[in-house]
Amino acid sequence: MTYSEIDPRFGTWADISQLAEDYDVVLDLMINHISRQSPEFRDFERRGRRSQYADLFLTVDKIWPSANPSAEDLTRMFLRKPGGPFTTITVMHTGEKEKVWTTFGAERTSEQIDIDVNSSVGRALISEWLRLLASHGVKIARLDAIGYVIKKAGTSCFMVEPEIYEFLDWVAGVAGAHGLMVLPEIHDNYTTHEKLAAHGYWSYDFVLPGLVLHSLESRRAQKLASHLSQSPGRVFTTLDCHDGIPIQPDLQGILDREEMLDLVELVKGQGGNVNHLLSGSHFNGLDAHQLNCTYYAALGCNDDKYVAARAIQLFAPGVPQIYYVGLLAGDNDSGATSHVGDGRAINRHNFTHEEIDLALMTPVVQRILRLIRLRQSHPAFEGSLEVESGPPGTLRLRWTRHQDTCELHVDLSSDACLVTTRDHTSSDQFLA
Repeated sequence: MTYSEIDPRFGTWADISQLAEDYDVVLDLMINHISRQSPEFRDFERRGRRSQYADLFLTVDKIWPSANPSAEDLTRMFLRKPGGPFTTITVMHTGEKEKVWTTFGAERTSEQIDIDVNSSVGRALISEWLRLLASHGVKIARLDAIGYVIKKAGTSCFMVEPEIYEFLDWVAGVAGAHGLMVLPEIHDNYTTHEKLAAHGYWSYDFVLPGLVLHSLESRRAQKLASHLSQSPGRVFTTLDCHDGIPIQPDLQGILDREEMLDLVELVKGQGGNVNHLLSGSHFNGLDAHQLNCTYYAALGCNDDKYVAARAIQLFAPGVPQIYYVGLLAGDNDSGATSHVGDGRAINRHNFTHEEIDLALMTPVVQRILRLIRLRQSHPAFEGSLEVESGPPGTLRLRWTRHQDTCELHVDLSSDACLVTTRDHTSSDQFLA
């Protein structure tokens, strides 16, 4: 409903501020939309265009003066739900009908109402959100769904150029004035992330999860090695998250259609499911947006494969983020899926304190924790990365800074990972 309060079930802003004293805190900011239950939209529902917040929302006539987009324009759009990205409401005081833009949510009762980011009231609200986060010590604002903020007739209404970069520059400028860094969260083909890097922005490496899974299952390292050798350093890496393992559009141009279908069948065979959010006509008939499954389960709960996957992530360029279920090597929670009614719940297990304690003591988690400590502490990771794929099925990642080195050798035929380290005082070698 609002960014001004923390749900009391989870704590307070004072807790966030305390965490920020010792850690770089990242918080989500949904710039694309606002809650249907927010005071701003509730006022618009009551008073319509007489509301002081009326200009905050995207009524269809702002994009099409006739308030009637053509079938061709609808076909061009990158839709996230059937029936078009609109919701019609009835203004309580007047009975008038208003059609507003709602990219996400249910077709007729969306809870996420899009913001007109070019309106003065929209920019004032966004500026206040950024100021508020910074006032509590937040370091990074993760800009969720930022690719959808620009709506323009005759376009896909997704990552519309050059307007999207003009808007990002404005957001980054406001955030920077408050000491905040912005992290755009965009699911698109890899060229978009290359453009973000060229504009000086951090982004997510959403190619890595599927590519690592493909490499471990196919026993082939060439595509992964090529990707890692070209990856810009200003990325955050993941293997798993609250949504799932990205497939389309993230892996377009990286894996071919059959290779992506192999990943779909792999995850379904491990009890996972597929998130269908895209129009198949946009993606060669392959309607697979994300795979809902824990990464540990996707790899058959095989400890060696899983440690190999985490080792590759931790040696990859960028800032590694490890999702809590992944950190604890969690298995699929199929019961949560049926209970909640959301396929993504399979990878959102609510761990008890006892479950956390038990997981932390398992050999697989202990092996991952050792790799995390190495990634955090070894000086070689402040240097440069060399990537090699030798014989089919082998991958070598070597970080070097002055006389310090840290090398990972992965044998995909056996899932064995050998780590060799050297710094100014000692050297070591161990099987991860």
